[in-house]
Amino acid sequence: RGTDVFKPPGMTRVPLAGAEMAGGLNRRGGIVPAIDLRTRLGLGARDGGHVPMAIGIESRGESFGLLVDAVSEVLKLSDSEREANPINLDRNLSRVSSGVYRLNDQLLVILDIDRVLDLGAEAVAA
Repeated sequence: RGTDVFKPPGMTRVPLAGAEMAGGLNRRGGIVPAIDLRTRLGLGARDGGHVPMAIGIESRGESFGLLVDAVSEVLKLSDSEREANPINLDRNLSRVSSGVYRLNDQLLVILDIDRVLDLGAEAVAA
């Protein structure tokens, strides 16, 4: 199945689920848990008029949708250029980051999907 990026056509809220569990969404004909990365990373609420994008992923044989604000481009980066997390990286990001890349005066934080999902395990199980 792989990874894909899409605009979620709609979500069904899951009763009693944690705040980071945005609901269930349709991915390739199946309903998958949608995890709001803004909430997961402690970034505050999304602007009510802003429609998030979803990144469909698979981890440990399960499918998930990660809700993000936007996707600007997809990059293929060499593992040899990845650096360790800087000591001043935000604590919420460092918990789920597997390293960083320096790109033209910007720092690209690489999320470790297993860590993101482990931290949200109680929401996914709900």
